[in-house]
Amino acid sequence: MPSTAVLERKKQMVADLSERIKNSCAGVVVDYKGINVEDDTKLRKELREAGVEYTVVKNTILGRAVEDAGLAGLEDVLEGTTAIATAADDYVASARILQKFADSHDNFSLKSGYLDGEVISMDKLMALAKLPSREVLLATVCSVFNALRKKHLQKKQKLLQKHRLKKQLNN
Repeated sequence: MPSTAVLERKKQMVADLSERIKNSCAGVVVDYKGINVEDDTKLRKELREAGVEYTVVKNTILGRAVEDAGLAGLEDVLEGTTAIATAADDYVASARILQKFADSHDNFSLKSGYLDGEVISMDKLMALAKLPSREVLLATVCSVFNALRKKHLQKKQKLLQKHRLKKQLNN
């Protein structure tokens, strides 16, 4: 039987992780076996720069945390080596970065994920991972607006030239 101090520490870990999950908009659970320290360090750096919190966690701790957070269905994947990546405000970053890493590392794989407090299917998780970053999406939208604006101004310019030409011919 674990000591009271150890039990309290574990309860606090569950509470902290549960709170982190509740406060995140998206999360991904991965199987991280087979990666070396150098690759793990690079992955953690990339995730941190994207605002994603990544933690290796015991399955029992994560199981209790997801239960407390109301993510039914996530417990099914909690076996083997497990880590969780959570993002407070970017729905795509964790899935995109982790899937890119999994593509180049044979033993690393995504187990499951969630969005806004609901567990999502692997198909949805893979689709999410394929989306471009927020910055790329915003740049695309801006370029479309600029193109529309330019086209509108060109049409306006042609109409103005047509009007001037008519005016000159009438004089």
